[in-house]
Amino acid sequence: MSASFTTRVLDVSTGRSETVTDLTHACERFLAEVAPGRDGLLNVFVPHATAGIAVIETGAGSDDDLLAALRDLLPADDRWRHRHGTPGHGRDHVLPAFVPPHATLPVLAGRLELGTWQSVCLVDTNRDNPERQVRLSFFGQ
Repeated sequence: MSASFTTRVLDVSTGRSETVTDLTHACERFLAEVAPGRDGLLNVFVPHATAGIAVIETGAGSDDDLLAALRDLLPADDRWRHRHGTPGHGRDHVLPAFVPPHATLPVLAGRLELGTWQSVCLVDTNRDNPERQVRLSFFGQ
């Protein structure tokens, strides 16, 4: 079978507060549709300068711990040179250096190969932009 590439954009509403949004089920639905029984790679990419993609545990407090760590590391105060938007918004533009805007994950037999407690998540600390897009791309055979 020859290699193929399929891509789709998800619209994600993150609201007006810092958030970690679990995208795992959306990734699984995408793969079930475009890659049943196939092996390859899933790339998850957020085309925004103030958001990132993380592979972490969710639901047991790790998502809240990540946001707390980011608040400690990147405080929303007036230290930032990038000053438009809400106070401290400059730190949102530094976020992708710590939580990259992409992740590439293995797909075997059409299934996302994550560890037991791993989830694919959109990390968004930017309260000024409540609507995000995430591009899912499958390359495989």
